[in-house]
Amino acid sequence: MKTPDDPATREAAPKRLRRRILILPTSFTVGNIFFGFYSIICALRGEYDIAAKLIGLSWLCDALDGKIARMAHATSDFGLQLDSIADVIGFGVAPALLLMMWGLQPLDRGGIFWGAAFIYLICGAMRLARFNISAQNLRHFVGMPIPAAGTLIAALVYLFPERVNRPGASWALVALACGLGALMISTIRYPSLKFVGLTKGKSHFNVFLLALLIVTIYMFSQYVLFAITVVYAASGLIMKLYALSRRKRGQEPLPLHAPDAASERH
Repeated sequence: MKTPDDPATREAAPKRLRRRILILPTSFTVGNIFFGFYSIICALRGEYDIAAKLIGLSWLCDALDGKIARMAHATSDFGLQLDSIADVIGFGVAPALLLMMWGLQPLDRGGIFWGAAFIYLICGAMRLARFNISAQNLRHFVGMPIPAAGTLIAALVYLFPERVNRPGASWALVALACGLGALMISTIRYPSLKFVGLTKGKSHFNVFLLALLIVTIYMFSQYVLFAITVVYAASGLIMKLYALSRRKRGQEPLPLHAPDAASERH
């Protein structure tokens, strides 16, 4: 009978711990897939508000799985590939179907009904494939991350949960879907939010700002979440225009590489 002091038992303990650590981030990835799948079901049922919230939960799981994996030094090629599949479901298929069922049905003719949603989906899939084959140590993402694009659509539906019934508004959503697709496959750089930490600068003031953000999200969640997603979507364009203006003035563009940065999974 083995006791806790046996050498074999002591050697097996770290292996069991590592298995638990590997299971934890994978569980959040599975949660990402689950909420994305359930969002699809709710969109087909016409429960657009719930479907949008579920995409938000997918984003939360997606943010936590990578963070926990890096903290536990439990990253793996398997986790990277599973995370990409989860992102295609949670931030590709689910938002595309939600956008189609909620906002594009007035254009149900000639393929426009689903064509714009498909453009968004295929651009998001290409964005993930490009990252998987060219992941580098960058402070910035090349192209808009698909979780940001998916949560922007979800935030819009969360802000206006009633089904769109005007062709004019649907055409605007066609432009939005195509625009987000173009941003995802573009070379425009977007900041990586993982570099925003509470330990940098005035930590007490950062904690205060975080608490203030949580309170405002709780009180005005529809408006604040939509504003956050729109600001992030616009940030890449603003940085691009700023870099171009610096070049025209003969100044060096801001450095985009971070030698100590770890690879992101989106």
